[in-house]
Amino acid sequence: MSKPTSIKTSEEVRDRLRVLAEERGTTITELLEELASRELTEAEREQRAAEAARELGIQYTEQVQQAGQDAWAKIRAHQGGAAA
Repeated sequence: MSKPTSIKTSEEVRDRLRVLAEERGTTITELLEELASRELTEAEREQRAAEAARELGIQYTEQVQQAGQDAWAKIRAHQGGAAA
């Protein structure tokens, strides 16, 4: 396990994290670890998109990348702005 550290945040965010962790029967640290491991970085998303294109036999060009980004933007808009 890595050396513990601290993250500065507002009291409101801290309190919300505490409630979310309690509802899941876990700690704030474990909740944050789960979130960090679940969410992809931009580089990871790009890598997966390129791999998916390869599997589909599509060359991953800037046009394909832009079409994918546009599609996700439309999906998020239909979800009320929630991250997809």
